Amino acid sequence: MQRREFSLSAAALATAAAGISALPLLAQAQANPFKSGTDYLTLDKPAPVEAPAGQIEVVEFFWYNCPHCNGFEPMFDGWAKKAPKDVSVRRVPIAFRPDFEPQQRLYYVLEGMGKVEELHKKVFYAIHVDKQQLTTADQITAWVEKQGIAKDKFVEMYNSFSVATKARKATQLQNAYAIDGVPALGINGRYYTSGSQAQTLERALQVADALIAQSRGKAGKA
Repeated sequence: MQRREFSLSAAALATAAAGISALPLLAQAQANPFKSGTDYLTLDKPAPVEAPAGQIEVVEFFWYNCPHCNGFEPMFDGWAKKAPKDVSVRRVPIAFRPDFEPQQRLYYVLEGMGKVEELHKKVFYAIHVDKQQLTTADQITAWVEKQGIAKDKFVEMYNSFSVATKARKATQLQNAYAIDGVPALGINGRYYTSGSQAQTLERALQVADALIAQSRGKAGKA
């Protein structure tokens, strides 16, 4: 399946560069309704969700090498930490090509080790600020070892069936949402938005707020 070239509007890039962290109140999102087909897409076939019944799942699709994802990370992290109790947030690393998989596995090893909070942002920093190449298993392993993680333990988990399965499911989910660029947001297995779809990254979060409100009462039924 061919993917359109990654693109974001100039406004989205300016928003990311500015590091805007102020987020709209849900009431503001509700006061400015968004349109399916314009601000977000409604999936023809619901995508699978992992959130328990009664929870609304929001998925952030990202790629560590993507500069837009790097700019979006602090915005999304701040939004996620303020999400309502009935919202289940998770990150999903994408793989548009087979050579993306090492970074998918890196994220799931960090998740399995309980190191996402400590090292997720550091991966972005290493790539986009320190200009390190972290695209192969060997490069990633060498970097992780410098972060104080035992090489043997990391390699064992990196090559594990569990991590391979999570990477495979991540790719299946990105295909279910028909992701064609990142960063992107999937809401409750039913809706998709992104910086390019919503015009800016900050506005994509406003769209997500509105779709969460719209999804209440439908949680767990996707």
